[in-house]
Amino acid sequence: MTYEEQIMAAVKKTMPAVISIAISKDLELIEKTMPFQEFGIMPQMENLPTDEQGRVKLGGGSGFIVSSDGVVLTNKHVIMDAEATYAVVDSEGNRYSVRILARDPVQDVAILKIDPPAGGEIKKWPTVALGDSQKLALGQTVIAIGNALGEFQSTVSTGIVSGLSRFITAVTDIQGTMARLRGLIQTDAAINPGNSGGPLLNLNGEVIGINAAVVFGAQNIGFAIPIEKAKRDLADIAKHGKIRRPFLGIRYVLLNPMFAKRYNLPIDHGALLVRENIPGDHAVVPGSAADKAGLREHDIILTCNNESLTEQKTIEDMLENAVPGDNVTLTIFRDGKENEAKITLEEWK
Repeated sequence: MTYEEQIMAAVKKTMPAVISIAISKDLELIEKTMPFQEFGIMPQMENLPTDEQGRVKLGGGSGFIVSSDGVVLTNKHVIMDAEATYAVVDSEGNRYSVRILARDPVQDVAILKIDPPAGGEIKKWPTVALGDSQKLALGQTVIAIGNALGEFQSTVSTGIVSGLSRFITAVTDIQGTMARLRGLIQTDAAINPGNSGGPLLNLNGEVIGINAAVVFGAQNIGFAIPIEKAKRDLADIAKHGKIRRPFLGIRYVLLNPMFAKRYNLPIDHGALLVRENIPGDHAVVPGSAADKAGLREHDIILTCNNESLTEQKTIEDMLENAVPGDNVTLTIFRDGKENEAKITLEEWK
């Protein structure tokens, strides 16, 4: 089989299980959130596109079906608006309502379930094959499929794995919350707005990532969530009915020599516990596992389970495979002395 035939076979194998996610919202709910609404200043909204129920169309994303009963993987940021209505459109153009099973509190991953048609037979959905993102290599061919720009369904692009274990800061919800996404696959395959949540494939037609982000202002730089992270979420849903993530309860910045010199700190490495400059924020969340263990603002965490913290190896990275109930040992620098703190991780609520 030629290289071109491999790509075509992978797309043909996967395409039936790739869906578009349509997002809509009642006009009244949109108007409540418009700027200047309280002053009676409203933009003209009569000509906005609407769906069959008269809701305003807000765009879309992508996803893919992972089980024959209609479980779908997508990005969390695609379905973050709690007041919006979501539906999926399959490869044949049929539209179905969906419900949200879970949003990962840490990763940009969400799990949906397609509702069966009213009064119809239970549908057996086509599914993708999940690959192994741990076996990826630089230069390996990858294929991205998605609903490009929310308009062009079943768009296919190809590229290579340009980087592994990347971390970026990205907007993850409609409030503009910034979050650090870690361990990402970097690719030069075209990933456009609307492609978010679609599959990134290898040449065998196996999903090795979830298309997640593109760097605006740069050419051919896109990122995908490794499928291993989503596999863990799927296993949690199957076993517990929800995604279980450990919660430590701290806010911190990673130190480096430049930062330490600027603020005259006694140590130039580790994680400095410090709140953000917003009302009500905490460096140590009250009642959290960290609070119960006695951590305080301006403590510096040097190690977690005897591993040193660095910009490449954060606390989140070290707790990636931890579960609620696990015990961790932190080395804390406070008042010129190092101390140990033993903490039992709690569940992220």
